[in-house]
Amino acid sequence: MITLGLILLILGVVLNISILYTIGGILLAVGLVLFVLGRTGTKVGGRNHWF
Repeated sequence: MITLGLILLILGVVLNISILYTIGGILLAVGLVLFVLGRTGTKVGGRNHWF
C-alpha cells in the first residue's frame, strides 16, 4: 500500500492530475499507519500475522 501510494503520488505530481495526488497521499498515510501498528505488535483487523 505504501508503494502504490508513492507511485500514485509521484504520477499525480508529474502528470499534474490532482485526483492521483490525493489518492496517493491517502494510500500513503494509511499504509504508514498500518505499518507502524504492525511493527508495534498491535493487532490490525484482528490478526497478528499475515502469512
